[in-house]
Amino acid sequence: MRSLDDLLQQGVSGRRVLLRADLNVPLDKTTGKITDDGRIRASLPTLQALRDAGARVIVAAHLGRPKGAPDPQFSLAPVAARLGELLGTTVPLASDVAGDDAQAKAAALGDGDVLLLENVRFEAAETSKDDAARGELADRLAALAEVYVDDAFGAVHRKHASVFDVAQRLPHAVGRLVQREVEVLTRLTSDPERPYVVVLGGSKVSDKLAVIEALLPKVDKLLVGGGMCFTFLAAQGHGVGSSLLEADQVDTCRRLLDEAGDRIVLPVDVVCAPEFSADAPTTTVAVAEIPDDQMGLDVGPRTVEAFAAELAGARTVFWNGPMGVFELAPFQEGTRGVAQAVAAIDGLSVVGGGDSAAAVRQLGLDEDAYGHISTGGGASLEYLEGRELPGIAVLADGTGH
Repeated sequence: MRSLDDLLQQGVSGRRVLLRADLNVPLDKTTGKITDDGRIRASLPTLQALRDAGARVIVAAHLGRPKGAPDPQFSLAPVAARLGELLGTTVPLASDVAGDDAQAKAAALGDGDVLLLENVRFEAAETSKDDAARGELADRLAALAEVYVDDAFGAVHRKHASVFDVAQRLPHAVGRLVQREVEVLTRLTSDPERPYVVVLGGSKVSDKLAVIEALLPKVDKLLVGGGMCFTFLAAQGHGVGSSLLEADQVDTCRRLLDEAGDRIVLPVDVVCAPEFSADAPTTTVAVAEIPDDQMGLDVGPRTVEAFAAELAGARTVFWNGPMGVFELAPFQEGTRGVAQAVAAIDGLSVVGGGDSAAAVRQLGLDEDAYGHISTGGGASLEYLEGRELPGIAVLADGTGH
């Protein structure tokens, strides 16, 4: 892959550069305000380097999952405003993706200027399975610029027009964020320093099954928390009350436990409540004693101690998925405790994007305490599964043609 530094050495002053960034930030449903600007901040190093080199930067990004048509609630307007604040400049927003307004605004850019295109998913062709439909949109996007840079790691596992097809039409390079992600994840998959401990949480076993299968032969310990732990606990014969349970995955979890022996470590206690609510009364019980009318919503303090003990000597840690419903105050201590234990290791600690990265920020933990915080949950999991990521594969032709 041609790096951003390679591109800058060749010179980009006065040239229009199409930068695919991952600006898919969470918005408050009531106010429409950005609740976590982490992904916008993560895009700044590449964006600023291009500006400093005199490039005319046209940023393409998506937000949420609009149905392939303009939808005001998914407009990138708040992102353009925040990006402008962080860069200390005005960032105009085109009213379309690659139409008349985008063309006019792109043509008017001066050296070091930045333009944000409207949500690429406002065009149905962006996510189409039809190569020709995606190609037509990619042609229009490519016509806006002379060079393409992909810095949207959170989207590289998607075969989308702005991720895959545009790179086939323009000289291309990989942005600093994507380059760093690939370097770190390669360390996890090729030759991790041991002991290598993986912490997995989140709600569903089915979402993580492929990554569990891929990682089990490589890890020294796999610590399982979050909603997905209850399917494993059921596989051990425990009653799990009204906790989240994927009954169709119990046999699979039983097989994984048999194959892994003591390498899979499960919670020993959980925080329960009769309902999913911040006001519900909570009780902490051993996993063998979950009441029939209660649901487990976090791992308990003894589990945090046990997980921290497993993490203490680790040299490499990958953590993906919260230990409980950290968005609600009574159920965030499990995630907080495990997050602190991950941060404390003497070695490479990688937070695998998505809810885990959001938890680090929401709980007020020091982001700098981690070796790397990924911006792409799904993409990082697919990379660890060993799957080819279309947005990476298309950049890896080595030429940047």
